Amino acid sequence: MKKVPDFVKSFFSLVVLGWGLILIPGLSASEFQDLYGDTSKFFEFIQDPNTGLTIFPILTIPVGGEYEGMGTAYTAIARDSSFFDANPAASSFLEYTELGFLHNNWIADTNIEGLVYTKRTDTSGFGIAAKFLYVPFTGYNIWGERTSAGYYSETIGIFNYSRSFLRSYEFYGIAVGTNIKVALRHIPESIASGQSAVGIMTDIGALTRFNFLKFYPSRSKNASLGVVVKNLGPYVLGEPLPTSVTVGIGYWPLRPWAIAFDVNIPFSFDPSQYPAERMSYAWGTSVAITNFFSVQSGFLLKGGNPRFSLGSMVALDTLSFVANYTLDMTTQFTNLDRFSIQLKINLGDEGRKARAQKVEDLYLSAVEAFARGDFQKSLELCDQALALDPTFTPARETIQSIERSLKLQKEIEERQRIE
Repeated sequence: MKKVPDFVKSFFSLVVLGWGLILIPGLSASEFQDLYGDTSKFFEFIQDPNTGLTIFPILTIPVGGEYEGMGTAYTAIARDSSFFDANPAASSFLEYTELGFLHNNWIADTNIEGLVYTKRTDTSGFGIAAKFLYVPFTGYNIWGERTSAGYYSETIGIFNYSRSFLRSYEFYGIAVGTNIKVALRHIPESIASGQSAVGIMTDIGALTRFNFLKFYPSRSKNASLGVVVKNLGPYVLGEPLPTSVTVGIGYWPLRPWAIAFDVNIPFSFDPSQYPAERMSYAWGTSVAITNFFSVQSGFLLKGGNPRFSLGSMVALDTLSFVANYTLDMTTQFTNLDRFSIQLKINLGDEGRKARAQKVEDLYLSAVEAFARGDFQKSLELCDQALALDPTFTPARETIQSIERSLKLQKEIEERQRIE
């Protein structure tokens, strides 16, 4: 296993130590191991006999980012480039164009690398991504002699497109999107002949945001709802893909605090031969401590191997760093297992924020002109605001108010002239 740089170890140690002080104060190492063992036994009753019947496990392994930090409860949150594993509709709702690099030290010598690029226009979003899982493998014969060596690997290429509809000042809109994924499994012929494979599949998702029980002032919506069908495609070498339907909700009870809940429903096109796994549930939360630092946590209840995730994000002007630690029944404390790190590069918002601010300024000037009785100036300013953002309904409503005022003024002048 390759050596991990000391600064990476230090960063992860701070993350785990900080959360440990919050969640399990006063526990010694032996007490923590006892707790870990008891937890393992507790979850034996929900072990799933149908686990492992599908091909391409990389499709269900999170590579990192806020998606993993929130325990994969991200279907309705989906607000950064880690949305690829969660909901393909999110690309048309993202705030920034992003380039992301991800690394995940998974189990033992297994590693996952990720690369993401995503961009949004006013109503559309698109992106490309790749995931690469690899693990060294050595074959031995019955006498313990080494017979072969190489890497088992799985590679996923993802092409994303989404579009938002019905967006207005009052309604955030509904986004619909899809991922087209090409998967490659490579097993050296010296290890197992004829086991390399290629598959193609798609995800289809929808996402919307709205206000619900909102007790603080903000232009952003405080609730969201998402649904996605994942990994639809033909069998590969006679084995099914891990197809599922996921429904998620997200809620911001306070502006800096997000909570989310997902329900994952696996299904099979041939349940008699390949029965689907049981339903699984994910819960996650994210809290912005400052405008540049936030913490995440999540829990995924899936079969007899529940996962508990802890993460932190540091967001600078153009760079963001996300680090996660995931505790499950495969985690080994003697190795740097189940750690992931992401570097995100913010490539800007295509001028959307500056344009929105310009629209707000024009509208406020229009309201001031209207209050002074300068209807012509107010009309001009409202027209300029609508030229920049046709969905800005307050400007349209102001124009209607001006037209009513002008009509009333004309009627009064006509009546005065007749009298």
